[in-house]
Amino acid sequence: MELIGGLEETFVERGLSILLHVVPTQAEEIAAYRRWAAGGVAEAVIVPNLVADDPRPAVLSELGLPAVLVGSWQGAGAFSTVRAHDAEPVQDAAARLLALGHRRIARVTGPQNLLHTQARSAALVEACAPHGIVPVIVEGDYTERSGADLTEALLRSPEPPTAIVYDNDLMAIGGLRVAEELGVDVPGRLSVVAWDDSTLCRLATPPLTVLALDVHQYGITVAEAVLDVLDGKPPVERWAPPSRWLERASTGPAPTARA
Repeated sequence: MELIGGLEETFVERGLSILLHVVPTQAEEIAAYRRWAAGGVAEAVIVPNLVADDPRPAVLSELGLPAVLVGSWQGAGAFSTVRAHDAEPVQDAAARLLALGHRRIARVTGPQNLLHTQARSAALVEACAPHGIVPVIVEGDYTERSGADLTEALLRSPEPPTAIVYDNDLMAIGGLRVAEELGVDVPGRLSVVAWDDSTLCRLATPPLTVLALDVHQYGITVAEAVLDVLDGKPPVERWAPPSRWLERASTGPAPTARA
């Protein structure tokens, strides 16, 4: 909703409105694009959650439907993009956790086919490598249930992590709940970090340390890119605001460092 708020704040000055259409599959998304192009429903589309070998940009080019790609597009084609800082925040989080003495670090991701998931995972592996550490990376689906189930498996493993970084707030909340059920103290035995801040993160017990992104400003940046496309300006690359480490009570020294 914060992203949509940033979009609407910018679009209202031009009398534009947002059509939000939720579909379960990429094939149905592409079918919607074809309907919109045939019926003149949309002047431009915003394409999030880019994946490896994503077919959507080629379809949009074929349809002549202007678009802004949100994420790290790696394919050919002249599109305006709004890129996110995926690697740097993970590297910063890893450096902070390593400085706290953590040597068993895990990451609970979103779907692995997403380009930003791949970039974040690669950044964590790269940050840990100089310390001789191989992080454990497991794939979730952004739901609280997947966060809970994967956290339980991690904490019941022979060498449970002392720190887990989650790809969103819901999975982190699920992990926090399971840690409490298993009697694993946070942050005494386990540090928890969530990507993106939210009311859930602030009201959790303990409040969650996050990699906080100004989502409202992100929406404004995407909207500005859309307006340039509608005005016929050449494609440009913009950047979303960088995520920043916002420390709360869910992170602390690794158990051995406390001892």
